[in-house]
Amino acid sequence: MSTIDFRLIRQLWMFLAVAEERHFGRAAARLGMSQPPLTEQIKVLEQSLKLQLFDRSRRGTQLSAAGAAILPAVRQFAGQVEHLERVVREVASGQSGVLHIGAITSAMLDTVPPLLNELRRAHPHLTVFVREIDSAEAVPGLTEGKLDLAFVRIDGEVGAGIATLPLTEDRLAVALPRDHKLAALSRVRLQSLAAEQLVMSSRQVSPVYFDMLAAVCRSHGFAPRVLHEVRSVASQVAYVSCGQGVALVPASMKKLAPDNVVVRPLKEKVMVVTAALAWNTERHHPLVDVAVAWLQDRYKARPAAKAGQGPA
Repeated sequence: MSTIDFRLIRQLWMFLAVAEERHFGRAAARLGMSQPPLTEQIKVLEQSLKLQLFDRSRRGTQLSAAGAAILPAVRQFAGQVEHLERVVREVASGQSGVLHIGAITSAMLDTVPPLLNELRRAHPHLTVFVREIDSAEAVPGLTEGKLDLAFVRIDGEVGAGIATLPLTEDRLAVALPRDHKLAALSRVRLQSLAAEQLVMSSRQVSPVYFDMLAAVCRSHGFAPRVLHEVRSVASQVAYVSCGQGVALVPASMKKLAPDNVVVRPLKEKVMVVTAALAWNTERHHPLVDVAVAWLQDRYKARPAAKAGQGPA
């Protein structure tokens, strides 16, 4: 195993400063050093990488094609280093634990805050990092150890070592333009949507949810005609508002529908999971156990699905 090249890390930090400042003098001031050693270190980096990273002229310093190509990766690397430094500072200052949570937007609004309040009450020195994710990011994030908990729209067996706990569910409904012929009905038969163009939550974002809805349609005799795939349930309603089809959505979306959209429950009773917890059973984290137990009690959820072998 190769050892960490801290000199390279420092040189990449210098490269980022020069790339963003487009001026060696300003970059040196930002880094708290004089210009000559900065210039020398950039030359050493270029020799090491066998790349010319900057075009230098009387007009100033500009990124070369090679420099521009590696800049996004260097920025990502710098962000990861800053995140590591922040975690180390938190732990060194006496924090008792760190928890990384990923969540879809709707879960960040209603499901995650009560859990965080409870965890912080019971573990006042806990550090929590929350970031917004798509449902499809949950399994890779949990598998790679980037996430400890994920609050997403997911259910059942989704991957080796990944357990899920359904938290909230809702009856499936259809969002329609207010002037649509089906909008006058109090309940809509699923079969009556066979010829409609549908706005669906993207399979790339939430594959299990997409496949479940498609299977429901097929079980009622038709394959969904998908006009648009979007990134969230709220986006589905927005597309319907713009006259871009109809959408199968949880009935609770009625409260978010604009005036020109109506949400009608389906005549058939189809329940969908609107939020679920997912975690990696192969990566033990004591606070994950605490969170799972608290959420099971709060939502009186059915037993967690065992970690499965199927794809997400």
